[in-house]
Amino acid sequence: MGLFGFGRKKHDPQADDTAKKVAADGKAHDTDIDADADNTHASAPVDEPSFPEEPSTDYEGRGEEYGPWDTADEDAPDYDDYLDLGAFYLPFLQDIELRIKANRSSQQVLGCTVTYKSSSVEIEAFAAPKTMGLWDDVRGDLLSSNAKASEQPGAFGMELKLPVSVKGGKTVITRIAGVDGPRWMLRGIFSGNAAINPDSEETKTLNEFFADIVVERGDEPLAPRDLIPMHPPVAPAERKATKDQESDDTESDSNEIPKRPKGPFDSDQQTEVKTTLARGPMFSEVR
Repeated sequence: MGLFGFGRKKHDPQADDTAKKVAADGKAHDTDIDADADNTHASAPVDEPSFPEEPSTDYEGRGEEYGPWDTADEDAPDYDDYLDLGAFYLPFLQDIELRIKANRSSQQVLGCTVTYKSSSVEIEAFAAPKTMGLWDDVRGDLLSSNAKASEQPGAFGMELKLPVSVKGGKTVITRIAGVDGPRWMLRGIFSGNAAINPDSEETKTLNEFFADIVVERGDEPLAPRDLIPMHPPVAPAERKATKDQESDDTESDSNEIPKRPKGPFDSDQQTEVKTTLARGPMFSEVR
């Protein structure tokens, strides 16, 4: 079974191993820890599109009409039923696999990849300046450092098409989208059909998934382009159990949710251990 999606509440309150991480400095890195996602709930209907239906050069309406969302956005979806990764909350989606990427030595979480059918999207959240967005600069750096990279209007404004060499000597096309929020930038690296066929069902599904993410920047002082600290996945039931425990005994920390790490992460150090883990009917998590 896969993760089942909870549709976001609209104003009423998804390849294989070809996915590569393209860091803010333009370097590519492999993803690592595998985890199968699992849940048994049915997805709620979505009445409004999560992103503009037509490609555009500018992504307008984020935080008001469209996501990705910030926890402080007035019209943000109810993310109580989302999977908590610290830097952002992931909506649940049927038939996906969730792979967690971690630091080689510390096992600190650096990002995640969501795979749906033959497509995937790798997701990372970066700190950004207070007064300006980050995606234009990052996109410019990737264009200047990769002669084969090109940009074009897409679902999330100006996006990049970038050929990436993977294991076995193959080259795959990736589609890189970046969305600026308040003091953060969320980047999605799409591969498979979601990178090459804008009209495919896989593209639409993963675009909606990316747009429904809710980002939590936190108050830590981070330099622009630092990865926003993350932690292993925490399910909604675990969060609720922790809150209930804290209300019953404020001095007990036996069920404490993993704390948000302080400071930036080193995205160049990544674990090579691959494990498939399952926990309950809802999702898999790294232990």
